[in-house]
Amino acid sequence: MFPKTLVIIPALNEAESIVKVIASIRQYVPWADIAVLNDGSTDDTGEIAKAEGALVLHMPYRIGIGATVQTGYMFADQYGYEIVVRVDGDGQHPIEDIPRLLSGLEQQQVDLIVGSRYIEDRGYSGSIARRAGSLILASLVSAITGERFTDPTSGFTAANRRTIKLCAQVYPHDYPEPEALVILHRAGLKICEIPVAMKPRQGGRSSITMLRSGYYMIKVILAILIGLLRPAPHIEPT
Repeated sequence: MFPKTLVIIPALNEAESIVKVIASIRQYVPWADIAVLNDGSTDDTGEIAKAEGALVLHMPYRIGIGATVQTGYMFADQYGYEIVVRVDGDGQHPIEDIPRLLSGLEQQQVDLIVGSRYIEDRGYSGSIARRAGSLILASLVSAITGERFTDPTSGFTAANRRTIKLCAQVYPHDYPEPEALVILHRAGLKICEIPVAMKPRQGGRSSITMLRSGYYMIKVILAILIGLLRPAPHIEPT
């Protein structure tokens, strides 16, 4: 018997790739429910996902990746899901590796498991700027937590019930992944990474430009450091 599982897909203008993503999830995780979190798309992402039989949660306007992902966690918490898997709608995340994430979550007895591009060389080739930024953030997050992280910007994750509840209550906005790792660690949750091979985008284009990458780096570093001044979060009882 599989645990009650929800795959959340934050999506902004991913009409070109969303069908393939949903089909792959059905192939490799057939027991899971699928929720597409439509973050104010101006194309047919939401309509296409609905036609494919996915649950579609429409944001009222573009609210950003962090708030969109938190909406998915809030939905999962409200409806009693035990596991939440997050994948992006652009087809870059290896859906066939979701069972490995789920196995790792159980076998390693952790609260969050992250698919990393950088633990092993599996052929991923990102831009030099993005790789450099990831290294800087990995060094910062590792220093703060005292644990080794190699890919703190990865959005390919699986979370258990404890993580679902915390992320439904407290979750950073904008580009949230590195800050979320620190928040979860400070709350006493266990996190680990496993190697995965990311793929090229299946359609659309990234919203992260060279200029935005620099802005993102500064903003995330400041957010992480300021967050350390706040009390550590805790999981509210049901």
